[in-house]
Amino acid sequence: MLFNSYEFVIFFAVVLALYWSLPARWRIYLLLAASYVFYASWDYRFLSLILLSTVIDFASGLAIHSTADPRRRRLFLILSMSADLGILGFFKYYNFFVANLRELLTHLGVTTHLGTLDLILPLGISFYTFQAMSYTIDVYRRAAEPSRDFVTFATFVAFFPHLIAGPIMRYEHLYPQLKNPAPANPLWMRMGLFLALQGYVKKVVISDNIAPVVDQVFNNIGGHNAGRLLEAALLFTAQIYCDFSGYSDIARGIAYFLGVELVPNFRAPLLAASITDFWRRWHISLSQWLRDYLYIPLGGNRRGPRRTYVNLMTTMLLGGLWHGADWKFVAWGGLHGMLLALERRFRRAGAIGLALSAPSNLAAHLAWMLPTQAMVVLAFVFFRAASIGDGWRLLAGVASGAGLSNVLTLRLAYTFGAIALLDVPLFLTDQQAWALRLPLPARVALYTLLLLAIITLSGQQNQAFIYFAF
Repeated sequence: MLFNSYEFVIFFAVVLALYWSLPARWRIYLLLAASYVFYASWDYRFLSLILLSTVIDFASGLAIHSTADPRRRRLFLILSMSADLGILGFFKYYNFFVANLRELLTHLGVTTHLGTLDLILPLGISFYTFQAMSYTIDVYRRAAEPSRDFVTFATFVAFFPHLIAGPIMRYEHLYPQLKNPAPANPLWMRMGLFLALQGYVKKVVISDNIAPVVDQVFNNIGGHNAGRLLEAALLFTAQIYCDFSGYSDIARGIAYFLGVELVPNFRAPLLAASITDFWRRWHISLSQWLRDYLYIPLGGNRRGPRRTYVNLMTTMLLGGLWHGADWKFVAWGGLHGMLLALERRFRRAGAIGLALSAPSNLAAHLAWMLPTQAMVVLAFVFFRAASIGDGWRLLAGVASGAGLSNVLTLRLAYTFGAIALLDVPLFLTDQQAWALRLPLPARVALYTLLLLAIITLSGQQNQAFIYFAF
């Protein structure tokens, strides 16, 4: 049941009508039932995994909180994390590690009969696993009180607007909203409408329309000249941004209609002026999760420059692997880790950082934005390519220069022009609700334009979101 399908529109209309007609104390049961129905529409068999993860983490939180013995607390945390990561690892990484182990043993001359399994990756497993894990870790750190309400906790894990592709919500932010439902808020309804319309424009108007062009080039790299290859690399950056941020906008929008505020997941990352700034703006909930539950526990930047660089690389390599069981994602994460480490090294030497230290200097920001986004595009080549080898072949084709002068196409201008119209106001105001500050006639005109674009310019129908694969 895709957000961009008629089935979801009908489903959400029914849920919304029932939600606001029920007494407040019954709404949590409706949300849980709706969330399970929503997930079961993909594959009902994987509901058992969400339930298993929910039961384990609910019980673990209570067990951790019930004892003051450090060893028992640590044991319960380890059991919880082992179960969560074990489920994730089996379904998402088993075949990857078995295939690579088999290849390594073959190179060493060792005969093995290790075989892969015919596994289906459960939708959203990376997102809800990280969300559930953060809860038990926070309880262990005494940063959160454990839940004693299983229904509300289960809804926290499975809340359908963001279940499949985030944002990854923290317990202290989402759980209290579900536990004590907010009354209808007209301002939040207006905010939800704007975010949903903006998200649908990003997805069905921008991303879905350029997807066939990107697929055509990346599926036949050798059949295109440098200009076409570079155009495809640029368009994929736009595609994945609009696809993923579009999902996040829709998720936040429909959550607002239900009286729940989800955290922003994107803040105009294609206007970032450094890789550090990019990761403060791209997939913010994952960036913060990796920072708080991996980078800082590894030592962060507290143990000297060299250890900081190692921690950055480790975090980004694992962040890349989180996206998928393929070396190309590890390469993508590694490139970003290397760039983050280089930025930190040169910033310490005073060589860069002008754009971040003087954000009001537009010329300086633009000067750093162009090379930053060039690195973002380069890294995304490996993210999209079928393999690391294909990624290098595309970059080699661009470097050949054949037909490079023809890269500036109307398609590129329309795509990035549309993104700029949506993102520049957000970047300048740093307000997700910038449209709500417009005078009523201007706001009505904006919403009308967004709706007309969705109706008249939609691309491929019912095309799944890219991050559903992760």
